[in-house]
Amino acid sequence: MESTKKVMVSGIQPSGDLHLGNYLGPLRHWPDMIEEFDCYFFLADQHTITVRQDPAQLRRRTLMLLANYIACGLDPEKCVLFIQSHVPAHSQLAWVLDCYTMFGELSRMTQFKDKSAKNADNINAGLFTYPALMAADILLYQPDFVPVGEDQKQHVELCRNVAERFDGIYGDVLKVPEPYIAKVGARIMSLNQPESKMSKSMPEGCVFLMEKPEDILRKFKRAVTDSDTERCVRFAPQEKPGVSNLIQIYAAAVGRSFEAVEAEFEGKGYGAFKSAVGEAVVETLRPIREETERLLADKGYLEGVYRAGAEKASYIAEKTLRKVYKKVGFLPR
Repeated sequence: MESTKKVMVSGIQPSGDLHLGNYLGPLRHWPDMIEEFDCYFFLADQHTITVRQDPAQLRRRTLMLLANYIACGLDPEKCVLFIQSHVPAHSQLAWVLDCYTMFGELSRMTQFKDKSAKNADNINAGLFTYPALMAADILLYQPDFVPVGEDQKQHVELCRNVAERFDGIYGDVLKVPEPYIAKVGARIMSLNQPESKMSKSMPEGCVFLMEKPEDILRKFKRAVTDSDTERCVRFAPQEKPGVSNLIQIYAAAVGRSFEAVEAEFEGKGYGAFKSAVGEAVVETLRPIREETERLLADKGYLEGVYRAGAEKASYIAEKTLRKVYKKVGFLPR
Protein backbone atom coordinates (compact mmCIF):
# COMPACT_ATOMS: atom_id res chain seq x y z
CA MET A 1 0.00 0.00 0.00
CA GLU A 2 1.43 3.36 -1.06
CA SER A 3 1.97 6.06 1.54
CA THR A 4 -0.36 9.05 1.55
CA LYS A 5 2.18 11.29 3.24
CA LYS A 6 3.70 14.31 1.55
CA VAL A 7 7.32 13.87 0.47
CA MET A 8 10.35 15.76 1.81
CA VAL A 9 13.95 15.61 0.59
CA SER A 10 17.14 17.26 1.81
CA GLY A 11 20.86 16.69 2.15
CA ILE A 12 24.06 17.98 3.71
CA GLN A 13 27.55 17.96 2.23
CA PRO A 14 30.18 15.91 4.11
CA SER A 15 32.66 18.73 3.47
CA GLY A 16 33.38 19.22 7.16
CA ASP A 17 32.22 18.16 10.58
CA LEU A 18 28.68 19.17 11.55
CA HIS A 19 28.37 22.13 13.88
CA LEU A 20 25.82 23.66 16.23
CA GLY A 21 24.34 25.82 13.47
CA ASN A 22 23.63 22.71 11.39
CA TYR A 23 21.98 21.02 14.34
CA LEU A 24 19.88 23.88 15.76
CA GLY A 25 19.03 24.96 12.23
CA PRO A 26 17.75 22.14 10.00
CA LEU A 27 18.92 18.90 11.55
CA ARG A 28 17.17 19.13 14.92
CA HIS A 29 13.81 19.43 13.16
CA TRP A 30 14.30 16.51 10.78
CA PRO A 31 13.25 13.76 13.24
CA ASP A 32 9.88 15.52 13.66
CA MET A 33 9.50 15.63 9.88
CA ILE A 34 9.81 11.85 9.48
CA GLU A 35 6.60 11.44 11.46
CA GLU A 36 4.75 13.80 9.12
CA PHE A 37 6.44 13.21 5.75
CA ASP A 38 8.04 10.47 3.67
CA CYS A 39 11.61 11.71 4.00
CA TYR A 40 14.73 11.20 1.89
CA PHE A 41 17.91 12.47 3.54
CA PHE A 42 21.15 12.13 1.60
CA LEU A 43 24.85 12.82 2.06
CA ALA A 44 25.80 15.14 -0.79
CA ASP A 45 29.30 13.82 -1.52
CA GLN A 46 29.10 14.70 -5.22
CA HIS A 47 28.57 18.37 -4.39
CA THR A 48 31.52 18.24 -2.02
CA ILE A 49 34.12 17.67 -4.75
CA THR A 50 33.48 21.04 -6.42
CA VAL A 51 36.20 22.00 -3.90
CA ARG A 52 39.29 19.78 -3.73
CA GLN A 53 39.02 17.13 -1.01
CA ASP A 54 41.40 14.71 0.64
CA PRO A 55 39.90 11.32 -0.36
CA ALA A 56 40.51 9.63 3.00
CA GLN A 57 39.03 12.60 4.85
CA LEU A 58 35.97 12.64 2.57
CA ARG A 59 35.31 8.96 3.29
CA ARG A 60 35.75 9.56 7.03
CA ARG A 61 33.43 12.58 7.04
CA THR A 62 30.80 10.76 4.99
CA LEU A 63 30.58 7.93 7.54
CA MET A 64 30.70 10.47 10.37
CA LEU A 65 27.81 12.42 8.85
CA LEU A 66 25.73 9.26 8.45
CA ALA A 67 26.38 8.38 12.10
CA ASN A 68 25.49 11.98 13.09
CA TYR A 69 22.21 11.71 11.15
CA ILE A 70 21.20 8.61 13.10
CA ALA A 71 22.48 9.95 16.43
CA CYS A 72 20.39 13.10 15.91
CA GLY A 73 17.25 10.98 15.67
CA LEU A 74 16.90 9.98 12.02
CA ASP A 75 15.71 6.39 12.29
CA PRO A 76 16.69 4.52 9.09
CA GLU A 77 13.59 2.36 9.55
CA LYS A 78 11.37 5.45 9.25
CA CYS A 79 13.18 7.43 6.53
CA VAL A 80 15.59 6.83 3.66
CA LEU A 81 19.24 7.63 4.43
CA PHE A 82 21.63 7.32 1.50
CA ILE A 83 24.82 8.58 -0.11
CA GLN A 84 24.29 10.71 -3.21
CA SER A 85 27.01 9.06 -5.32
CA HIS A 86 25.45 5.62 -4.67
CA VAL A 87 22.36 6.59 -6.70
CA PRO A 88 23.55 7.14 -10.32
CA ALA A 89 20.23 8.78 -11.28
CA HIS A 90 21.39 12.00 -9.54
CA SER A 91 24.18 12.69 -12.02
CA GLN A 92 22.17 11.25 -14.93
CA LEU A 93 19.24 13.60 -14.36
CA ALA A 94 21.61 16.49 -13.64
CA TRP A 95 22.96 16.29 -17.20
CA VAL A 96 19.46 16.50 -18.66
CA LEU A 97 18.62 19.44 -16.40
CA ASP A 98 21.88 21.15 -17.38
CA CYS A 99 20.38 21.33 -20.85
CA TYR A 100 17.26 23.08 -19.51
CA THR A 101 19.08 25.51 -17.21
CA MET A 102 20.14 28.86 -18.64
CA PHE A 103 23.70 30.14 -18.38
CA GLY A 104 22.44 33.45 -17.00
CA GLU A 105 20.55 31.68 -14.21
CA LEU A 106 23.66 29.88 -13.07
CA SER A 107 25.85 32.97 -13.28
CA ARG A 108 23.54 34.78 -10.84
CA MET A 109 23.91 32.16 -8.10
CA THR A 110 25.30 33.86 -4.99
CA GLN A 111 27.07 30.74 -3.73
CA PHE A 112 28.93 30.37 -7.04
CA LYS A 113 30.28 33.89 -6.61
CA ASP A 114 31.21 33.28 -2.97
CA LYS A 115 32.94 29.95 -3.59
CA SER A 116 34.73 31.30 -6.67
CA ALA A 117 36.16 34.10 -4.56
CA LYS A 118 37.35 31.63 -1.91
CA ASN A 119 38.72 29.10 -4.44
CA ALA A 120 40.08 31.32 -7.20
CA ASP A 121 42.57 28.64 -8.29
CA ASN A 122 39.78 26.08 -8.87
CA ILE A 123 36.75 27.69 -10.52
CA ASN A 124 35.61 24.51 -12.23
CA ALA A 125 32.56 23.64 -14.33
CA GLY A 126 31.03 21.59 -11.50
CA LEU A 127 31.11 24.62 -9.23
CA PHE A 128 29.18 26.55 -11.87
CA THR A 129 26.59 23.89 -12.74
CA TYR A 130 26.04 22.31 -9.33
CA PRO A 131 22.62 24.01 -8.90
CA ALA A 132 21.42 21.73 -11.72
CA LEU A 133 22.69 18.73 -9.75
CA MET A 134 20.89 20.12 -6.69
CA ALA A 135 17.73 20.37 -8.78
CA ALA A 136 18.17 16.72 -9.77
CA ASP A 137 18.70 15.75 -6.12
CA ILE A 138 15.31 17.25 -5.35
CA LEU A 139 13.21 16.49 -8.41
CA LEU A 140 14.10 12.80 -8.60
CA TYR A 141 11.93 12.11 -5.54
CA GLN A 142 8.94 14.24 -6.65
CA PRO A 143 8.87 16.00 -3.25
CA ASP A 144 6.23 18.38 -2.01
CA PHE A 145 8.67 20.29 0.23
CA VAL A 146 12.40 20.96 0.54
CA PRO A 147 13.65 22.08 3.98
CA VAL A 148 16.23 24.82 3.34
CA GLY A 149 17.94 27.67 5.11
CA GLU A 150 17.54 31.22 3.89
CA ASP A 151 20.85 30.94 2.01
CA GLN A 152 19.49 28.05 -0.10
CA LYS A 153 16.22 29.67 -1.18
CA GLN A 154 17.86 30.86 -4.41
CA HIS A 155 18.72 27.29 -5.38
CA VAL A 156 15.20 26.05 -4.67
CA GLU A 157 13.81 28.85 -6.83
CA LEU A 158 16.12 27.76 -9.65
CA CYS A 159 14.97 24.17 -9.15
CA ARG A 160 11.35 25.30 -9.41
CA ASN A 161 12.10 27.34 -12.54
CA VAL A 162 13.81 24.39 -14.25
CA ALA A 163 10.97 22.02 -13.33
CA GLU A 164 8.38 24.47 -14.65
CA ARG A 165 10.38 24.96 -17.85
CA PHE A 166 10.68 21.21 -18.41
CA ASP A 167 7.00 20.60 -17.66
CA GLY A 168 6.06 23.50 -19.93
CA ILE A 169 7.66 21.64 -22.82
CA TYR A 170 6.81 18.01 -22.00
CA GLY A 171 3.75 18.09 -19.75
CA ASP A 172 3.33 17.07 -16.13
CA VAL A 173 6.59 15.21 -15.48
CA LEU A 174 8.35 16.88 -12.54
CA LYS A 175 6.63 18.05 -9.35
CA VAL A 176 7.41 21.68 -8.47
CA PRO A 177 8.38 21.65 -4.76
CA GLU A 178 7.87 24.34 -2.14
CA PRO A 179 10.65 25.52 0.20
CA TYR A 180 10.13 24.63 3.86
CA ILE A 181 11.97 26.94 6.26
CA ALA A 182 12.12 26.14 9.97
CA LYS A 183 11.13 29.16 12.05
CA VAL A 184 13.03 28.32 15.24
CA GLY A 185 16.81 28.35 15.50
CA ALA A 186 17.14 28.73 11.75
CA ARG A 187 20.19 30.96 11.73
CA ILE A 188 22.91 30.50 14.36
CA MET A 189 25.74 33.02 14.13
CA SER A 190 29.47 32.76 14.81
CA LEU A 191 30.47 33.12 18.47
CA ASN A 192 33.30 35.52 17.69
CA GLN A 193 31.82 37.24 14.62
CA PRO A 194 28.08 37.41 15.37
CA GLU A 195 27.36 39.32 12.16
CA SER A 196 28.34 36.18 10.22
CA LYS A 197 26.63 32.80 10.10
CA MET A 198 28.32 30.03 12.12
CA SER A 199 30.63 28.22 9.71
CA LYS A 200 33.30 25.53 9.81
CA SER A 201 35.53 27.96 7.86
CA MET A 202 35.75 30.08 11.04
CA PRO A 203 36.48 27.33 13.60
CA GLU A 204 37.08 29.54 16.63
CA GLY A 205 33.55 30.87 16.41
CA CYS A 206 32.08 27.49 15.51
CA VAL A 207 30.97 24.72 17.90
CA PHE A 208 31.24 21.25 16.38
CA LEU A 209 28.94 18.37 17.32
CA MET A 210 31.86 16.08 18.13
CA GLU A 211 33.91 18.67 20.01
CA LYS A 212 35.17 17.96 23.53
CA PRO A 213 33.09 19.58 26.31
CA GLU A 214 36.04 21.56 27.63
CA ASP A 215 36.65 23.06 24.18
CA ILE A 216 32.98 24.00 23.84
CA LEU A 217 33.00 25.74 27.22
CA ARG A 218 36.19 27.61 26.30
CA LYS A 219 34.63 28.92 23.09
CA PHE A 220 31.54 30.17 24.90
CA LYS A 221 33.61 31.89 27.56
CA ARG A 222 35.39 33.77 24.76
CA ALA A 223 32.17 34.52 22.84
CA VAL A 224 31.59 38.13 21.76
CA THR A 225 28.84 39.96 23.67
CA ASP A 226 28.87 43.76 23.40
CA SER A 227 30.65 46.78 24.83
CA ASP A 228 27.71 49.03 25.65
CA THR A 229 27.12 50.36 29.15
CA GLU A 230 23.80 48.52 29.56
CA ARG A 231 25.45 45.08 29.76
CA CYS A 232 22.20 43.18 30.22
CA VAL A 233 20.95 39.96 28.67
CA ARG A 234 18.41 41.32 26.20
CA PHE A 235 17.35 40.08 22.76
CA ALA A 236 18.04 42.94 20.34
CA PRO A 237 19.70 41.59 17.16
CA GLN A 238 20.58 44.98 15.70
CA GLU A 239 21.93 46.55 18.90
CA LYS A 240 23.33 43.45 20.59
CA PRO A 241 24.06 40.78 17.93
CA GLY A 242 26.45 38.76 20.11
CA VAL A 243 24.16 38.63 23.14
CA SER A 244 21.13 37.96 20.95
CA ASN A 245 22.91 35.04 19.28
CA LEU A 246 23.71 33.53 22.69
CA ILE A 247 20.10 34.00 23.79
CA GLN A 248 18.90 32.19 20.67
CA ILE A 249 21.33 29.31 21.27
CA TYR A 250 20.39 28.99 24.95
CA ALA A 251 16.66 29.21 24.22
CA ALA A 252 16.94 26.44 21.63
CA ALA A 253 19.10 24.27 23.90
CA VAL A 254 16.85 24.46 26.97
CA GLY A 255 13.48 24.93 25.26
CA ARG A 256 12.60 28.37 26.61
CA SER A 257 11.38 31.60 25.06
CA PHE A 258 13.65 34.61 24.63
CA GLU A 259 11.62 36.42 27.29
CA ALA A 260 12.14 33.59 29.77
CA VAL A 261 15.89 33.66 29.11
CA GLU A 262 16.00 37.41 29.67
CA ALA A 263 14.15 36.99 32.98
CA GLU A 264 16.43 34.14 34.09
CA PHE A 265 19.56 36.24 33.69
CA GLU A 266 18.19 39.60 34.75
CA GLY A 267 20.81 41.35 36.92
CA LYS A 268 23.46 38.71 36.18
CA GLY A 269 26.68 39.40 34.35
CA TYR A 270 27.75 38.22 30.93
CA GLY A 271 30.23 35.78 32.46
CA ALA A 272 27.54 33.77 34.21
CA PHE A 273 25.35 33.92 31.12
CA LYS A 274 28.06 32.65 28.75
CA SER A 275 28.96 29.82 31.12
CA ALA A 276 25.31 28.77 31.33
CA VAL A 277 24.96 28.79 27.54
CA GLY A 278 28.12 26.71 27.15
CA GLU A 279 26.97 24.15 29.71
CA ALA A 280 23.54 23.89 28.08
CA VAL A 281 25.14 23.25 24.70
CA VAL A 282 27.49 20.63 26.15
CA GLU A 283 24.54 18.72 27.61
CA THR A 284 22.54 19.09 24.39
CA LEU A 285 25.36 17.65 22.29
CA ARG A 286 26.59 15.00 24.75
CA PRO A 287 24.13 12.21 23.73
CA ILE A 288 24.74 12.95 20.05
CA ARG A 289 28.51 12.71 20.44
CA GLU A 290 28.33 9.52 22.48
CA GLU A 291 25.87 7.81 20.11
CA THR A 292 27.91 8.86 17.07
CA GLU A 293 31.04 7.32 18.62
CA ARG A 294 29.13 4.10 19.30
CA LEU A 295 27.85 3.92 15.72
CA LEU A 296 31.27 4.63 14.19
CA ALA A 297 32.60 1.60 16.05
CA ASP A 298 30.08 -0.54 14.11
CA LYS A 299 31.06 0.03 10.47
CA GLY A 300 29.06 -3.01 9.37
CA TYR A 301 25.83 -1.49 10.65
CA LEU A 302 26.50 1.84 8.91
CA GLU A 303 27.31 0.05 5.66
CA GLY A 304 24.03 -1.83 5.90
CA VAL A 305 22.14 1.43 6.41
CA TYR A 306 23.62 3.23 3.41
CA ARG A 307 23.31 0.21 1.11
CA ALA A 308 19.64 -0.30 2.02
CA GLY A 309 19.05 3.44 1.66
CA ALA A 310 20.61 3.54 -1.80
CA GLU A 311 18.39 0.65 -2.90
CA LYS A 312 15.22 2.38 -1.70
CA ALA A 313 16.24 5.75 -3.13
CA SER A 314 17.22 4.22 -6.48
CA TYR A 315 13.83 2.59 -6.88
CA ILE A 316 12.06 5.97 -6.75
CA ALA A 317 14.78 7.97 -8.51
CA GLU A 318 14.97 5.63 -11.50
CA LYS A 319 11.20 5.82 -12.03
CA THR A 320 11.50 9.61 -12.40
CA LEU A 321 14.59 9.29 -14.60
CA ARG A 322 12.83 6.86 -16.95
CA LYS A 323 9.94 9.30 -17.37
CA VAL A 324 12.35 12.14 -18.15
CA TYR A 325 14.39 10.04 -20.60
CA LYS A 326 11.25 8.99 -22.44
CA LYS A 327 10.03 12.60 -22.70
CA VAL A 328 13.30 13.92 -24.15
CA GLY A 329 13.43 11.10 -26.70
CA PHE A 330 16.01 8.64 -25.38
CA LEU A 331 15.49 5.02 -26.37
CA PRO A 332 14.83 2.64 -23.45
CA ARG A 333 17.55 0.12 -22.57
